[in-house]
Amino acid sequence: MPIPNTAREYRLPKSGAGIEGLVFQTSAITQPKATEVLVKIHAVSLNFRDVAMATGSYTAGVKENLVPGSDCAGEIVALGSDVQGWSNGDRVCVNFAPTYLHGGPSIELSRSALGGPTDGVLVEYRTFPANALVRVPEYLSYEEASTLPCAALTAYNALMGPVPLKGGDTVLVLGTGGVSIFALQFAVASGATVIVTSSSDSKLELAKKLGAQHVINYNTTADWDKEVLRITGGEGAKHIIEVGGAGTLAKSFQCVSYGGWIHSIGFVAAGGDQVNTTMATISRGCSLRGILVGSVAQFGDMNRLLVAKQIKPVVDKAFAFEELKEAYNHLAAQKFVGKIVVKVAKE
Repeated sequence: MPIPNTAREYRLPKSGAGIEGLVFQTSAITQPKATEVLVKIHAVSLNFRDVAMATGSYTAGVKENLVPGSDCAGEIVALGSDVQGWSNGDRVCVNFAPTYLHGGPSIELSRSALGGPTDGVLVEYRTFPANALVRVPEYLSYEEASTLPCAALTAYNALMGPVPLKGGDTVLVLGTGGVSIFALQFAVASGATVIVTSSSDSKLELAKKLGAQHVINYNTTADWDKEVLRITGGEGAKHIIEVGGAGTLAKSFQCVSYGGWIHSIGFVAAGGDQVNTTMATISRGCSLRGILVGSVAQFGDMNRLLVAKQIKPVVDKAFAFEELKEAYNHLAAQKFVGKIVVKVAKE
């Protein structure tokens, strides 16, 4: 099929423009430079970050007139003259920060993040550096693969970072959103004991089906930190997937194990007690670690685990490209489990 001259895309005029402020338009398709490829984007998964930018609660490093969205899966349809190792028709994901190839994060890498400092992936065709690509596992659909670049890799980086998860460790997963569900799946696949919290019994039932050994409804068990200590015989959780932020951090410090890790990922929970992080980390000898997604090298490592254990991403709902605002509102309502996906390409 010939490549068209223009592509449909969305733009967010400025941070805080609102979900209804998203603009649907067409733009010219750029041909790939020597070391780039042109990707036909089939699916995009949304993150809380995308809604936060639209509503104005996330303003740092957001460019004007932004093409939003950071996570996509698609197929290569054109190759730059110097690209090797890739072919037209290859199914690929693009790393969240295209210049983050390996090693640790840096300010330069943060400036390359898609859908924030630079234009994102809510567009039918886009060029990317060839070295930012990762091959899609054969058993995954485009919709499933689109969930990997941010949510999956963030969870993997948290659990397999400086001190990787070991079989028999206890992992506490807060919530059942995209990062949390992937963390649950990776922890179970690695032989950990997993505790999951949620305000919904139906979501907790799904968590149990995915392998969680213990679940806590924090609406009916307000002192969920004490319940974690009870479950672990007073030891606490070795790894905590901390997506709540201010609303949950104080309790996370109360139930992390001595020498354990609190992986700071999100800020979806309001309220909560104030916590002196200096004293909290010293008193338990624990680490509070901020997670900035991950590198292309980690992405490849993660895909090996996905394939070995045939882990299937949990897609809550898939929306048509024209239904992007409905998809944003579904995400904002926080009634979902796993990931919300937008189908971009016309077949």
